[in-house]
Amino acid sequence: MLNIIWAVMILVGVLYAGFTGHMAEVTNQALASTRDAVELCITMAGVMALWMGLMEIADKAGIVAKMTRGIGPFLHFLFPDIPKEHPARGYIATNIIANMLGLGWACTPAGLKAMGALQDLEKERGTYREGVASNEMCNFLIFNISSLELIPVNMVAYRSQYGSANPAGILAPAFLATLVSSVAAVCFIKWKDRCSRKAVHG
Repeated sequence: MLNIIWAVMILVGVLYAGFTGHMAEVTNQALASTRDAVELCITMAGVMALWMGLMEIADKAGIVAKMTRGIGPFLHFLFPDIPKEHPARGYIATNIIANMLGLGWACTPAGLKAMGALQDLEKERGTYREGVASNEMCNFLIFNISSLELIPVNMVAYRSQYGSANPAGILAPAFLATLVSSVAAVCFIKWKDRCSRKAVHG
């Protein structure tokens, strides 16, 4: 559906430009956009390499492990039914930490591994159903989407690339917005769990 919407928008734009005599401007902007896209990709590749490198150093130095232990109580609060030593906890912790640092590239692999580990957990419990997400999977997805960020690396890089006078000026508003969304996600998760337990136990 989204592809159809984009195709219609492009077609309407081109036809409008043709009828109003602005086809040259459309062509020039299309070429300029391709150049900007390549420049942005190069910039983001550099940012990604920097932060992924820092994450690797932090991991080797044991900082990530300490942060994982630090958020252990929060993980237990959010996912009380996941055993403490289960691999899913480590993947979820890594995903949350990467999200907090604004490293979307780093959190995606950890998130996929977390989902795989949660699926394995369901198989271990004997409650696995093909194509059905477990309660922990849904809760993880909800919290992941809320995306608490201390440092929105992507947005700062975008603003810097496009000439913002103060690329880091969004740090406080971005933190506040993601804090509110994360608190809302946690409240919804606990409310949903409470309703589910009431339904099971009558």
